[in-house]
Amino acid sequence: MKSIIQWIEPKKSLPADRQHFTNAALKTMIIPLVLEQLLQMVVGLADTMMVSYAGEAVVAGVGLDTMVYTIFIYLFTAISSGGAVVVSQYIGSRDRQKADLAASQIVHIAGLLSMVCMVLMLLFGSGLLSAMYPETEAATMYACQTYMRIVALSFPANAVYNAGAAIYRSMGQTKITMWVSLLANLTNVAGNAIGIFVFKAGAAGVAWPTTISWIVAAVIMTWLCADTRRKDQVRIHAGQVFRLDMPMSKRILDIAIPNSVENTLFQAAQVILGMLVATFGTSQIAANTTGQTFWSLAACMSMSLGTVFITVIGQCMGAKDPEAADWYMRKLTRLSLLLACVWNVLVMILTPLLLPLYDLSADTKRLILIIVAIHNLFAALVQPFSGPLSSGLRAAGDVQFTMWSSIFATVVCRTFLSFLLAKWLGMGVIGIALAMVLDWCIKAALDIIRFRSGKWTANKVID
Repeated sequence: MKSIIQWIEPKKSLPADRQHFTNAALKTMIIPLVLEQLLQMVVGLADTMMVSYAGEAVVAGVGLDTMVYTIFIYLFTAISSGGAVVVSQYIGSRDRQKADLAASQIVHIAGLLSMVCMVLMLLFGSGLLSAMYPETEAATMYACQTYMRIVALSFPANAVYNAGAAIYRSMGQTKITMWVSLLANLTNVAGNAIGIFVFKAGAAGVAWPTTISWIVAAVIMTWLCADTRRKDQVRIHAGQVFRLDMPMSKRILDIAIPNSVENTLFQAAQVILGMLVATFGTSQIAANTTGQTFWSLAACMSMSLGTVFITVIGQCMGAKDPEAADWYMRKLTRLSLLLACVWNVLVMILTPLLLPLYDLSADTKRLILIIVAIHNLFAALVQPFSGPLSSGLRAAGDVQFTMWSSIFATVVCRTFLSFLLAKWLGMGVIGIALAMVLDWCIKAALDIIRFRSGKWTANKVID
């Protein structure tokens, strides 16, 4: 154990008085984040299992719709993450008043944007899905449109919850978000069981619990963020939430817009690939949908560490200590690599044990095993450099670089490679999986080069 801790520590030492986060503090942040991510992934697995009993057409329809739905989730998350960078840096600079204002403006921006997105999808969502997936079977399209109409109602709640969770994570208080997520996900699981097995409502039986669970999470998170008893912590103020503060909003949007563009184009590329997958037939669509659930489970370690990077690096840069930020970037990247390797081995062991629980054909299950094996190998060895390290660069304000490198690696390279491998070379969903991990390799190489150059420390987020 001692040798592992020594390996994680960077070779160049940092004086103890400049180590903003002790190992114990990092542990306190990381464990709840991992548990929260794990819980969400387990719920995802449970959702997919239960939906599988409604038929492969419903599994495929929900999967196709999720690719579109996730665009909006990524957009709301990007706004919150951009705000979290600003809040973290104000916490590091010990400016509580501006940290409160930044937190309030995150909720303002996220709430307004989500309302617009909800209205647009309620008006045009069904037509959009029909245009995107013209070759999809009728039963699959019906499930797809049903799911979208219902989950669109959850957009404002989703955005407000993500804003509140980002505020708490900026302070390093990840245990709170874990418990809120636990309650929301338990609501979701119970609702799914009732919707699928009691009411036999198919796609609607999954969609309504999702919407209700987000509303529960948003109400609780908003109450916590506005709690006037939290005198010594960042909180939101009603007067600041319901009015636009242009200077602070601009500061948040300077980080959030490139982040949003990056995330939105990433998911837009996923939608294009989803349209490609939709031409492969129901079995391969179902394999890709179920495989994505396992991929998300495998990636939860790196996703959790990405949040830690934002808090730690953001506070170091806010304290005007780029040397400490560099030191923590190295330390957290090594920790991410270690934890990702251990976690992905465990997920690969669990995959063949969980697959019998799915009511899917033997050919579909075989495809799932192959694409999960490809994903897990690279999620262990490469994703810590293409994901968490990129979050660290973003936390320092280097959002232009992370945006353009992501657009090149994901939107350009992954899309091209997916069509090359999956369609033109006839590899199907296996080609989709290979294109994804090659995208990670390209992004990881770009991020490592950027980090080693030191240019990421030159950005200015706050005064």
